[in-house]
Amino acid sequence: MSVFGGMSKGERNRVKIRVRTAMGSQAKIEGRFLGGRPPYGYRLADAGPHPNPAKAADGKRLHRLEPDPQAAPIVVRIFTEYLRGTGLYAIAEGLTRDNIPCPSAHDRARNPHRDGRAWSKNTVRAILTNPRYTGHEVWNKQRKQEILLDIDDVTLGHRTQQTWNTPEQWIWSTQPVHEPLVSKTTFTRAQARRHDRRQHHPAERSPRTTPRTYALRGLIRCSLCDRKMQGTFNHGHPHYRCRYPYEYAKSSPLDHPLTVYIREAAILPELDRWIAQVFAPGQLKTTLQAMQRSQRTAATPLPGLEAARRTITDCDRRLNQYRAALDAGASPATVANWIGQAEADKAAAQQQLITAGAARRTVLTDEQIHGMIKDLGDLTDRLVTAPADRKAPLYQAFGLTLTYNMKKRVVTVESQPASSVYVRTCPRGDLNPHAR
Repeated sequence: MSVFGGMSKGERNRVKIRVRTAMGSQAKIEGRFLGGRPPYGYRLADAGPHPNPAKAADGKRLHRLEPDPQAAPIVVRIFTEYLRGTGLYAIAEGLTRDNIPCPSAHDRARNPHRDGRAWSKNTVRAILTNPRYTGHEVWNKQRKQEILLDIDDVTLGHRTQQTWNTPEQWIWSTQPVHEPLVSKTTFTRAQARRHDRRQHHPAERSPRTTPRTYALRGLIRCSLCDRKMQGTFNHGHPHYRCRYPYEYAKSSPLDHPLTVYIREAAILPELDRWIAQVFAPGQLKTTLQAMQRSQRTAATPLPGLEAARRTITDCDRRLNQYRAALDAGASPATVANWIGQAEADKAAAQQQLITAGAARRTVLTDEQIHGMIKDLGDLTDRLVTAPADRKAPLYQAFGLTLTYNMKKRVVTVESQPASSVYVRTCPRGDLNPHAR
């Protein structure tokens, strides 16, 4: 088996090398768009049939990037203001103040998981560091590498980690292949200014991992902005904090303090007592039946439903504007592309409504309840005796969602234990709608 395993891994590596070499050549020599989500400021346009006859026979076509008439001027504005000396946060505040939709609000059909209320510093930074705005196709900016879970026990397998390559490893197309939004000189000047700023402001650094453990990592949210709260140690004790104003520009509808803090020790004892009571073996069946009844009577719409409805309304508005522009004498070919994109966004939002409605109608059956009772029956006993740093998997198995209301100083807890019949879709939506 070791010999077969080695042969299989060797063949897998050879296939990976061949595929990556072919993709690198296509990006460099042909400048081919290799898939994925178009960057903010661009949208996808048809580039003719696929050169592979077999794929062309299946209806597959090539695509290229073309400027988005609504977002492209915003990209130019960001580069212009940055080179004039405006900081990232000031640019984000100016865009938010002028009611310009941020990238997640601009494309709500594929970003229902994001708030979309305001521009963030990281969004502005990502735009300033994207070399594709120069008109060149750039590939190999990131790579996936496999890391052993335990170097002393290789049988445990690997975990896949995605990391950034250095700019020297990026593959640029030899010639510009789509319409540039900024010149290569402007892009180089922006990178030089960022480099100088990092030298004078060393506090700006990439996020780093921490060896500390947090029992509620990824489970607790801020009620004001609905973002996940970050784990942090303060005076030797684990806390959770939300720093929305530090990352996002000020938004008038949202009155958010600079930092929202809550101590982990203030939550865990009460949480454990609640779980021990509600999910006790003698009470578990009643609890799960109550969950079943709540699924049947729930009237609260899913978060993605409202976003999809807003997208459909926005698409209808855009279609009316495009038809008016066509009547006013605009280029038919250009307006046709705009109308096609709006109709594609509307179709994606309508599909999201259908999917979300199906997920909402999913109700636990009696057989599923009995199966969950069997799976969760002994978890409460282990939870009471487990140390704080070992409770995270148990909380995740219970499907806990905590929301901290700073004004009322109350934590609301909801539980949806894991079930094999749980229906969900990718929170980022369809990354490649052109491949349908």
